[in-house]
Amino acid sequence: MNDDADEEEANDWRAVFWDIGGVLLDVDSARESHRRFVEALDGSYDLSTPVDVALELWRTEVGRHFHERDGTEFRSSRAAYGRAVDAVVGDSVPSDEWFPAFERVQRETLRPNPGAVETVERLAETDYHVGVVSDIDTAEARLIFDIFGLADAFDSVTTSESVGRTKPDPAMFEAALAAAEVSPETALMVGDRYDHDMAGAADAGLHTVAYGADDGPAVDYRVDDLRAILDIVGVES
Repeated sequence: MNDDADEEEANDWRAVFWDIGGVLLDVDSARESHRRFVEALDGSYDLSTPVDVALELWRTEVGRHFHERDGTEFRSSRAAYGRAVDAVVGDSVPSDEWFPAFERVQRETLRPNPGAVETVERLAETDYHVGVVSDIDTAEARLIFDIFGLADAFDSVTTSESVGRTKPDPAMFEAALAAAEVSPETALMVGDRYDHDMAGAADAGLHTVAYGADDGPAVDYRVDDLRAILDIVGVES
């Protein structure tokens, strides 16, 4: 593993793939958006429990939805949110009733991690393939890109919804590589989870950049500032 990206010589890189949650997206802002959404539900449905209790129930139901999946099968986050809304409200609520408020709160609350937007934008100006490999619904990914002003920045977007699997399933990385038309040894995966992003990508032959991920043999580079990725691939900031 190389701790100092500034000392790395440029390699024959052709593609940089990004995870979304925890890398492009500041997860604290996502948690705050959930709180604000539950507060909005309280304003619309006059919940019978305090917001903090309702928020904990929301998180429990969302977590249960994903924990019930079989291995690496895809499960929709929008379905998880709908399930959580029903649990919090205590009744079945059509998605067209709650989703507009959910999207509005996301647009008001979600924010990128420092350096994420400018690094993606700079890479998009080069000949590198700039892609996404993320365990997310495709529409949710597109919404986040729109919020961050990155709607046109990515050459490919590989989501768990589009593949039907979640990382570290090799199908995720194989689909991303096929979309980019590059060989794995010329690609970098930027992620925040060791088992899913680092080990999954390394097993598929990609090089890895850990941004908050645990250390281990699958980590090739580690950055604390996403702008350091430009140094790794040899692009001037």
